[in-house]
Amino acid sequence: MLFTTQSVASSFIGRSSGVKNLRPVKALLFPLAAFLAVAGCASYPNGPIVEGGPVRSDGLAAIGQPTRVGAVVVTPKNVVEDSRCPMNARCVWAGQVIITARIDGAGWRETTSLKLGESFQTRAGAIALTSVRPEKMAGARTSPTAYLFGFEQR
Repeated sequence: MLFTTQSVASSFIGRSSGVKNLRPVKALLFPLAAFLAVAGCASYPNGPIVEGGPVRSDGLAAIGQPTRVGAVVVTPKNVVEDSRCPMNARCVWAGQVIITARIDGAGWRETTSLKLGESFQTRAGAIALTSVRPEKMAGARTSPTAYLFGFEQR
């Protein structure tokens, strides 16, 4: 059976006397179509949603650049401390690097401090900040844009 707009309209409003009777149905169909179109876009992600450009997949990231580490995406936000011993100096203490990073998982997000060499437990498993480049040099200040951080899933 073929349904025309007029036959559908007549079943809704009980008349089949012309096009002018279709206005109430058209008034209902447009909002319904708009709702269905928008409802199709609303979904819950099954993976992290991040901003900051394309997500790297090699576990390396600069400040503001997201990288996938196992089931999460890590985005370094800033360097809190870089007290590493410069490679052209002798030190009593090796120093440390601490960064602030945003970690995005499926349906959750957290911002935390990560310390070089230490594991951090997320809702999706442990990750670690495992490398920091460039090496620190005595007498030289490292620009935040020069840093490249390495992460691993543990």
